[in-house]
Amino acid sequence: MSTPSGKHLAAIVPQHGGPLAVVERTTPTCGPNQLLIEVHAVAFNPVDCYQRDMGFFIEEYPAVIGSDIAGIVVQTGSGISLKTLTIGTRVTALASSFYHKGNPDHGAMQKYVLVGEDTVAILPDSFSFVEGCVFPLAALTVWNGWLWAGVAREPISPAEKKGVLVWGASSSMGALAVQGAKNMGYTVYATASSQHHEYIKTLGAARVFDYKAEDVASEILNAAKEDGITIRIAYHATGAQQVSADIISKLAAGDQGKLAIAPIVDKSLNLPENVDSAFVQAPDQPEAREERLHWIFGTWLQEGLAANQLVASPRIKIIEGGLESANKALDELKAGVSCTKLVIEI
Repeated sequence: MSTPSGKHLAAIVPQHGGPLAVVERTTPTCGPNQLLIEVHAVAFNPVDCYQRDMGFFIEEYPAVIGSDIAGIVVQTGSGISLKTLTIGTRVTALASSFYHKGNPDHGAMQKYVLVGEDTVAILPDSFSFVEGCVFPLAALTVWNGWLWAGVAREPISPAEKKGVLVWGASSSMGALAVQGAKNMGYTVYATASSQHHEYIKTLGAARVFDYKAEDVASEILNAAKEDGITIRIAYHATGAQQVSADIISKLAAGDQGKLAIAPIVDKSLNLPENVDSAFVQAPDQPEAREERLHWIFGTWLQEGLAANQLVASPRIKIIEGGLESANKALDELKAGVSCTKLVIEI
């Protein structure tokens, strides 16, 4: 841990359409309920590409983007309710650049960043910073989806034979969706490319199906019947949304199915009558949103990490070069990765 000197390096988006440029900027100070984090590792997500290249969720330039960080608390603001979040604490945190419209004090791709207390979890020494940085955005989107769809906050008994379907389980969202549902007592069916099936099973999936198979729908339906599992809930992490909707419709049969969608919702999606869908997002009402974020980060994620119930997933690839390599990492992500999470160290 180092003491902020008033200036630090940041990879900024200087104008609409990027590319990123590494510059020196003024280090911010904490406001109420905020923490200043010295960033040691940053993980990349598809939304980062959209922000850099298309200006999504950015109102003014220069901007700093990125969401997933791990590092050390170096300053605390007033009103921090969690007394364990003190200077020197190792944390994983959501640097909510898209919630702050690209405001440079809140983006991940820099050495020091402001984060809200409600999007921080203590990172045990058993996790490296590189491992710790992959969790925040995945935890946020997964649980916004699961809770909307009806997954319980308290574990259920596996004897209830309740299941969920995770479509695209080799992505970071899908991989954590598998772990989250499995840890809550649900039987998890998942889809992924065939070369990733055994890996997804190590995360807790009971069965994994090849989404490319022509008969994938009948395979899933037959497996659920064979296992005696009731599946009414699906989490769509990546891939063809129409296929997810059609399969959960068949799984739900005469009941209402729920499809939580992590990517931007496909405008051409034609929902069956017995399927409700929603883009995964926190509640609009401020008090409800704050309560949910505290539960996701301060309870579920923090307790899961402390108990070693979670695995950093999917497989991590470090892009060497620190902030100077942020454009390279985003270009590689945009070109397409499979069962891989790209990370830089700062």
